[in-house]
Amino acid sequence: MHLPSAPCVFALAVILGAPFLTAQSAAPVAAYQLGHSFHGESFDSGPRQKPWEMQGIGEAHFPITTKNPEVQKWFDQGNALLHSFWFYEAERAFRWCLKLEPDNAMAYWGLARAVEEGPRSSNPEVDRAAEFIREAAKRKGGVSDRERLFIEASEAAILRDPLLDKDSEFNYEEHNRRYKKVLETLCLRYPEDVEARALLALANIGSSRYGTELIIREILSREPGHPGAHHYRIHNWDYHEPEQALESCRKYTELVPGIGHAQHMPGHIYSVVGMWHEAAISMDAATRVEKRYMKESLTFPFNNWNYGHNLNYLSYIQEQLGMPRAAIFNSRQLIDAPLDPKHNGDETYSAHSVGIRAMARVLTKYERWDELLDAKTIPWRDIFLDKINKAYFEARAYLGKGDLQKAEKSISEHAALKKDLEKNKDEEEYYEIQAQELKGRYALARGETIEGLGLLAEAAKREFDIQKSYADPPFYPQALYSSLGEAYLDAKSPVLGARAFEKALELTRNDLFALSGLVRAYAALGERAKAEDAMARLLFLASDADPGLPILQKAKATCINAAPRDSSPAPQRNYVLTSLERFGPNRWEPYEAPKLDVRDAQGKRVTLEDYRGKNVLLVFYLGTECPHCMRQLHDIGGKKADWERLNTVVLAVSSATPAKNAAATKEFGDLPVRVLSDDKFENARRFHSYDDFEDIELHSTILIDSNGRVYWARMGGDPFSDTAFLVKQIERMNELRSQEAEVRSQKSDGVRSVAAR
Repeated sequence: MHLPSAPCVFALAVILGAPFLTAQSAAPVAAYQLGHSFHGESFDSGPRQKPWEMQGIGEAHFPITTKNPEVQKWFDQGNALLHSFWFYEAERAFRWCLKLEPDNAMAYWGLARAVEEGPRSSNPEVDRAAEFIREAAKRKGGVSDRERLFIEASEAAILRDPLLDKDSEFNYEEHNRRYKKVLETLCLRYPEDVEARALLALANIGSSRYGTELIIREILSREPGHPGAHHYRIHNWDYHEPEQALESCRKYTELVPGIGHAQHMPGHIYSVVGMWHEAAISMDAATRVEKRYMKESLTFPFNNWNYGHNLNYLSYIQEQLGMPRAAIFNSRQLIDAPLDPKHNGDETYSAHSVGIRAMARVLTKYERWDELLDAKTIPWRDIFLDKINKAYFEARAYLGKGDLQKAEKSISEHAALKKDLEKNKDEEEYYEIQAQELKGRYALARGETIEGLGLLAEAAKREFDIQKSYADPPFYPQALYSSLGEAYLDAKSPVLGARAFEKALELTRNDLFALSGLVRAYAALGERAKAEDAMARLLFLASDADPGLPILQKAKATCINAAPRDSSPAPQRNYVLTSLERFGPNRWEPYEAPKLDVRDAQGKRVTLEDYRGKNVLLVFYLGTECPHCMRQLHDIGGKKADWERLNTVVLAVSSATPAKNAAATKEFGDLPVRVLSDDKFENARRFHSYDDFEDIELHSTILIDSNGRVYWARMGGDPFSDTAFLVKQIERMNELRSQEAEVRSQKSDGVRSVAAR
């Protein structure tokens, strides 16, 4: 089966577009009939399925004007979600409020807040927050004075002012000032209103910490369990007097166990104060909550805005606990997660990008040079950041192995990239620290001790300065004051070594590598009490470290003995002994595909079980009336050889009846796909290819592996057109499946070996 050859493409497009063009000549086909929202472009982004009653999200009642009690229920859910920055799910709740009550002004206000703080439309010409708040403003005559002020506060924050915003530059500072003035009026007029106070606290975070703390205390005196108050306190004191937030860290995780960000944010505070066991519990719980949500909501790591940051942070914390195996496991999860051209590509902070940096970081810290140099370990890309990092990390590995010739070559490759800095200004400071560090390490390796120490000391100072402001986790792969301390110890200068390690501990409290160095420096100086103090802190921190770590063995070789002691500002649980299974699974895996039960052009029943053992490219399209859909199917058909090579079948599902599909097949020729019928939209709903808010079909392109698991999907108002990406994703999917099978085989062989013994 095949599509017409390339010369026939234009004719095919004309034929396939004919029903659409004919309909236009009489009565134009509305955009929503082709998968787009009839409410306009602002509704094309965001969730398209109805909400469900979510558990473990905290409570934050916000009374609004409504004739329908169910609207109040969903509004409260959306408001609680906003207080934990879960904007996508908040938008879903507010959309359902509009479904139930289309003219509800506060539902539009909630939508404006959800998209103002969360991801904006993919189209820069569409300011979704502005569109929503305008709709709220149109309807503010029908709400209370209190609600009107909330709407007017958001108008002040979001809507452009031609006198204020000159030359298309949005004056955020002045808009925020006007926003807070209206919130202050709200607080004065309605002294019992905690929601106005919560928004004012949020707006003041970091700029007036003590004043913000007083607002938070006022809220908690009325509502001790308010999720926003505890959340905003954590942000308020992050990196400045962080101990002030410890009580809210504990309470926030207890109050909101069902939101990943609520588990995640306390980890920031715990990391800053050096409570690494609590930090690991917090971040691990957060990643598990997100993995459970992805499985239940049929979504992917690239659909979750905080997932990459979360897992990267957890990997870093595990490095601090002396657990490189766990850190590598989590870095690998990030690298292997499904790519996406829109949400998980080459961007600096995409999950894939931070996974690459996390893997390089842990392998460097723990001197696993051969793994770092293995081309299979890290999928370096042809982008500037990866080029400088690849050269840097390879130079570090060769220096670590004592191969100065290869190290010199990698350092030269790194230096040659300086010419591209003009086009990559964001990486300039990072690159220059790398370059200076490499020069220092190379000089030390050549025996040029004084010069090497000077260069490394200057690099350490620069790295310290950039990470002192905000390191969550550090962008630079290693704390260079610890590296400098090691260099001083190698140079038989323990006094300077101790100073360098103490400086590293200023930046990162209870740092594993600095504490190990401090034990050795003070032991060499004969300052036994200080060495024992450092050893006690080190042993508590590394209570569950991987066995045989050189960084710990070096400290123990000093014969300094001490009982493990926690020096953090509050009691800690033990990470390994704390059960976290209730939050969700430890590993993200493709989710089981929903039931597919459709009919082919002859009326024969077709299910996914019919294709078990093969990959399935499943396309939900909107019928022959949609020329974009027909173009998508044509493009997919052009990759027939790839699908055969990749053990993949293509199934195309629409609401057309079997008879209509049979006629279409005869009219348009054979397609290299199986055309299937879902005339009651039952399958479309199961696969989230249906808009519950507007009762319309959506375009969907879905990759299902040979075990019947969904590995990647894209749903929305437009069909997915990047067939080259689909080919690469299926190649990657097959490779990961092969690796999984190999791991299972090794485990099975291990079990048999044990049984034989």
